Amino acid sequence: MTFFEITDKDRELIRAALDVLEKNFDDGIYNHTVGAAVRCKNGRVYAGVNCDGNHGSCAEYITMGIAISAGEREFDTIVAVHDQAPNCLLAPCGNCRQMLIEYCPDIKVILNNDENEMVKVGIRDLIPFAWKPVIC
Repeated sequence: MTFFEITDKDRELIRAALDVLEKNFDDGIYNHTVGAAVRCKNGRVYAGVNCDGNHGSCAEYITMGIAISAGEREFDTIVAVHDQAPNCLLAPCGNCRQMLIEYCPDIKVILNNDENEMVKVGIRDLIPFAWKPVIC
């Protein structure tokens, strides 16, 4: 597994995710309990929150949708947060990992390792042998 340096820009990305979560947190209904932020290769940052419900969507999906809708196609780093999680960081679920590897196979993800230390790794390290479309 390759680890990348956590930079000041990464800390700003975490702050952006925490800010969007703080503005939208819904403790009563739990519709908006996770924030995410993605930094594009051009430096632009987009943030969003999860939309829970019968067929909810994770914060990473919402955030990527916002960025893609704004015309972005090249992504650098993504992070998901909850203010009560260790280091405020959450790992992407399996569904989000698959989406990320399909949309941006070179993106880096900030999360905690097994010792709750903040790390940044490539999405390929988080989902080895990922499903790929079959081209006939």
